[in-house]
Amino acid sequence: MPGTSRRPFEDRPDRDPQDDDTEPAWTREAHDRIIDRLERARGPVIAKASEYPDGYVVRPHRHSRAQLIYALAGVVTVSTATGSWMVPPDHALWVPADLEHSVTARGQVSMRSIYVAPGAVSQLPRETRVVGLTDLMRSLMLEAVRLPQSYEAASRAGLIMALILEEIPNLPERPLGLPFPADPRLAKLCRSFLENPAVGASIDEWAGSLAMSRRSFTRFFRSETGVSLSAWRQQACIFAALPRLAGGEQVTSVALDLGYDSTAAFTTMFKRMTGMVPSRYLRASALALQAAE
Repeated sequence: MPGTSRRPFEDRPDRDPQDDDTEPAWTREAHDRIIDRLERARGPVIAKASEYPDGYVVRPHRHSRAQLIYALAGVVTVSTATGSWMVPPDHALWVPADLEHSVTARGQVSMRSIYVAPGAVSQLPRETRVVGLTDLMRSLMLEAVRLPQSYEAASRAGLIMALILEEIPNLPERPLGLPFPADPRLAKLCRSFLENPAVGASIDEWAGSLAMSRRSFTRFFRSETGVSLSAWRQQACIFAALPRLAGGEQVTSVALDLGYDSTAAFTTMFKRMTGMVPSRYLRASALALQAAE
């Protein structure tokens, strides 16, 4: 009933299965129960808190509500049939409704999700995208998971949820998606690069692997991914760098391992891709985690 104080959704794989406020480990049955609860929930917005250990994988699934995923700590990678998107701390990922996706935790992950009902508000994004969080949106999401599941529209909880809907279209997009090619030969090259990324890898080497000229390969890569090889490799290097930085590694060490000539060159690329320098990124992540405690 409206006005009741049922607690918001929360899932932690390490919690006791008998705990009514959480779900047990992500077995297929537990996973299906969570999706069923989401599908049966009423109201335009549902908030949920999640805690995952390093390496944890949420199996491919879909739901009728769109989802905004916010990683307070650790790094989250969301994968679909067409690509992967990384959700580092202080960022969020918009996942459209009914899109099958899996979730992988890199590092100890503390995650908050907002689920938006179809038609709840106009002008919501229609494609998967990584977005930067405004201070307002971050505060709203942290507060939303503390609110009851049922609420009156004119109540404090209802007004917070309504403001969340208004703020979503204003979140700035960040280039942290990594589109994957459909061509199996090119996809194999991309996966190999992700396993051992190096910013100095030659376009000619990639082209030669597919017995193509440089020009033909360049056109082929863009037609398969929608971006240039140079842009794709920079995004892939960000994918490799973020979990290491979040895990406490020094910027210099990460930069040199990725093939950058200097920390300054890496920092310039990092700021262009994420909107902030590595040191600020790490401070913002720590502050966001403290705010959630």
